Amino acid sequence: MDLSFQRKLAASVLKCGENRVWFDPTALEDISTAATKDDIRELIEQGVVKRKPVKGVCRARIRKNRMQKKKGRRRGHGSRRGAKGARMSRKRHWIIRIRALRKALRKMKEDGTIDRRTYRILYRKAKGGEFRSVSHLKAYIEQMKR
Repeated sequence: MDLSFQRKLAASVLKCGENRVWFDPTALEDISTAATKDDIRELIEQGVVKRKPVKGVCRARIRKNRMQKKKGRRRGHGSRRGAKGARMSRKRHWIIRIRALRKALRKMKEDGTIDRRTYRILYRKAKGGEFRSVSHLKAYIEQMKR
């Protein structure tokens, strides 16, 4: 039984796509006799023709993966796309590193590990890019004390 015409009419009445139109399988004979939009409206009132709900896309997996990435998972060599500079810019890397170094220097000055003069020298060296990390800075200080 070809109900494509009735489906088209129902779609225009229900203001949705043809794929979202539902016909009651027990009342296909009644539906096939419908020739006008008014006939379709009557069938809708009877509950023989209905509009299906919109299908959504499940985002549960995406949310779960995002939470994992926030924790630092799923960031290994196999998951990487893009060059080192594309994943995080050189400037951003620098900002993170210099802030960590300056924070460490401030802390060392406050707790008396280094004096003001040494602090100023190391501060300028850090600005010049001499230290790779906080651990490199601490190793340098240990080496200079000897």
